[in-house]
Amino acid sequence: MKQVEQLQEVDLFQKIANHEQVVFCNDRQSGLKAIIAIHNTTLGPALGGTRMYPYSSVQEALEDALLLSEGMTAKCAISDVDFGGGKAVIIGDPNKDKSPAMFRALGQFVDSLNGRFITGTDMGTSMNDFIHAAKETKFINGIPESFGGSGDSSIPTAKGILYALKATNQFLFHNDSLDRVYAIQGLGKVGRKVAVHLLEAGAFVYVTDANESVIKSFLNEVRDKQHCIQVVSAEEIYRVNADIFMPCAIGGIINEETIQLLNVKAVVGSANNQLACDKYAASLTEKEILYAPDYIVNAGGLIQIADELYGVNKERVLKKVASIYDTILQLFKDAQDANITTVEAARRECERMLDEQQHRNNFYSRSRRPKWDIK
Repeated sequence: MKQVEQLQEVDLFQKIANHEQVVFCNDRQSGLKAIIAIHNTTLGPALGGTRMYPYSSVQEALEDALLLSEGMTAKCAISDVDFGGGKAVIIGDPNKDKSPAMFRALGQFVDSLNGRFITGTDMGTSMNDFIHAAKETKFINGIPESFGGSGDSSIPTAKGILYALKATNQFLFHNDSLDRVYAIQGLGKVGRKVAVHLLEAGAFVYVTDANESVIKSFLNEVRDKQHCIQVVSAEEIYRVNADIFMPCAIGGIINEETIQLLNVKAVVGSANNQLACDKYAASLTEKEILYAPDYIVNAGGLIQIADELYGVNKERVLKKVASIYDTILQLFKDAQDANITTVEAARRECERMLDEQQHRNNFYSRSRRPKWDIK
């Protein structure tokens, strides 16, 4: 029995070897079962949302937390915010298992990390959930405007995606007009906002969503643009003849099978972890499909969340979100010049920034620097 336990322990530590800290949080009274993963704090305190999902196992929850927190490190680095990467996941059904007590318990666990981790809403959680968590810790952001927060982060996220689309069009067509053809997978908070704006810019959109009522609501909202919209099935969205495919729902959808179906010139979307595996970036390149790394494209929400910690300033946020255009355009050029994938080019830039800041953040100073003078 001891031998089995030792093997399991070694495997667990190997699994989290690239992370600084992983915390398992258990509160029996509220039913909270959560994992907080802190990947890298070279740039500053770890920043990342809390996701709630009915994971089939603790192992699945842990893997999601590890993957998402690592992605946050890269996202913070390339977005030039002075924070590291972290993520929390709660095991449970957000439609049935939530309670104020659960989020107060989460807040206590977050507070026990003494500022190493700052969190807020993500898939399956809402701003209102974190009003309860904020009663137990000050290391919460992304709360409603009525409570002193910056409000809906899907607004800057959508604006950032539009900048990424404009940069992609500039690189491919030497004209950054949004008047193109797009295949949009998912009409959630972000996908819907982007779709509406694209229609207003004169684009034609193919759309799909797993929820039929969402599609009906969208069509009702853009009644006067019906001639510029075609609703297709979940399978057909990969096959349509469009300029850009936009994954705005679940991750892991760019894989060996779907790449063969794509009939587009680029992939630019808001979904996290779109590539089932990094190797598929090369597969897209071989097919001459330009890929904009998702953690740069959808960084608008992160930019708002990070900025909120210094005091709400929407103008400052939107100005920084606009820099996504230049970041994406430069990334495409770097990848082309080095004859590497955009994923590799982005990884190199993140590593460069982490290496540069590692030295700067180790420089002795007796006072807290302005970039971390938060709350």
